[in-house]
Amino acid sequence: MCSVEGVGKKGGIRMGVMKGGGGGGGGGGERAEKLKSSRTKLWMIRATTSVLLWTCVVQLTALGETWGPRVLKGWPACFSHEDASVSVLEDKVPSVPARLLPPKRVYKNNGYLMVSCNGGLNQMRAAICDMVTIARYLNVTLIVPELDKTSFWADPSEFQDIFDMDHFITSLRDEVRILKELPPRLKRRVEIGLVYSMPPISWSDMSYYRNQILPLIQKYKVVHLNKTDTRLANNGLPLDIQKLRCRVNFSALRFTSQIEDLGKRVIKLLRQNGPFIVLHLRYEMDMLAFSGCTQGCNSEEADDLTRMRYAYPWWKEKIINSDLKRKDGLCPLTPEETALILRALDIDNSYQIYIAAGEIYGGARRMASLAAAYPKLVRKETLLEPSDLMFFQNHSSQMAALDYLVSLESDIFIPTYDGNMAKVVEGHRRYLGFKQTILLDRRPLVDLIDQYNSGSLSWNEFSDAVKESHESRRGQPTQRLVIPDRPKEEDYFYANPEECLQPPYGQHSST
Repeated sequence: MCSVEGVGKKGGIRMGVMKGGGGGGGGGGERAEKLKSSRTKLWMIRATTSVLLWTCVVQLTALGETWGPRVLKGWPACFSHEDASVSVLEDKVPSVPARLLPPKRVYKNNGYLMVSCNGGLNQMRAAICDMVTIARYLNVTLIVPELDKTSFWADPSEFQDIFDMDHFITSLRDEVRILKELPPRLKRRVEIGLVYSMPPISWSDMSYYRNQILPLIQKYKVVHLNKTDTRLANNGLPLDIQKLRCRVNFSALRFTSQIEDLGKRVIKLLRQNGPFIVLHLRYEMDMLAFSGCTQGCNSEEADDLTRMRYAYPWWKEKIINSDLKRKDGLCPLTPEETALILRALDIDNSYQIYIAAGEIYGGARRMASLAAAYPKLVRKETLLEPSDLMFFQNHSSQMAALDYLVSLESDIFIPTYDGNMAKVVEGHRRYLGFKQTILLDRRPLVDLIDQYNSGSLSWNEFSDAVKESHESRRGQPTQRLVIPDRPKEEDYFYANPEECLQPPYGQHSST
């Protein structure tokens, strides 16, 4: 390997001793002169060889420092600083197989798509799935989505604080190119405000993005979508589009190892004590202020909720009749109503009830009846030490991620309101094998509750009616309800991504 070009053309360096003969004096002088000349040539060859060898060593040392040990592994010892000790160490350390990555999809890049997600964790989660799918369909490069930091929760978390960003990028590389940030030249343009920004139209199909958004990306090179919630239709999309939405949701969007590990700890603690139900009790102050639902609140609490609703200009509905809204099934069930329904459904009071929610409005006073009916009420804050959750304080999306993981693994999942978490968890549990999810039908339930409280129904009549009305609302296979031109009223894709589920459609029950 360390050969020197040009040295070996005359048979190499001859080291033998010339034999002396018995010629005359003239011949002896001539031989002496030749011997002297040969020794000079030999010295020059040795010197030249030494210089070339040292040059070889210096150059290879430099290459080793630049390229690292992977390039020089196995080369002769003259090129190695650490000699045989390295090879001995390498023999003792077992090789770890590299993670198998899908091959990169090669396509002509039509430009760059930036997106700013809005809403809570699960609204943003669904939006990310949609934006990846749109970027793939338009053959553009997606920049890692920006998360909402300005909504009610004011969570400063970045994408990589909640999701495993490297996994997100590499696991989808066979579909779409995703970058952590724009190339420098385009990034400078965006930083000085030279970017085309717009909200896409809600519930749009792919023809809208192909005909309206793609030409803008090709014209401006970068387009920023500043709203992402429900911007892609539930239905009427090609099968490969729907399946990609599922792949992003169920595979590419993996939480960080810190969140995953803590979630596994909570699940293990719960499993040690038997079966557990996750109750997504959506009864936090922001939910009540937004919805205008004040059932069970005193006048002071109701006034506080009204003031909060007027404090947020993007909450468009201000004047709300709480009683009418409740009768229409548009209010989250109260903790007291929830206790009645769980008992009516014959939920065993020995089960642990994990409350997946923020701070319940009204605190212990409002939770008293539920705690009396189900004494094994637990939360992440009661299962873990304060130090375990220190990193998650003031990061509502990271807290919600913990609840999401626990919700997926519960024996039963029961949401008291059909918000984004309820819908996305419902769909994920269907994907995991149609795990039982009890979808409370609030409109008939509040009527039954009022009849029971007024004495019009006995307990047995009330319980039978509740159970009968929920026989087909336990997360069984079913077809999505499609309502043309009224996408807000039809079933949400992420609550029932039937294109990605088994059994086949022919085995679906009717809605």
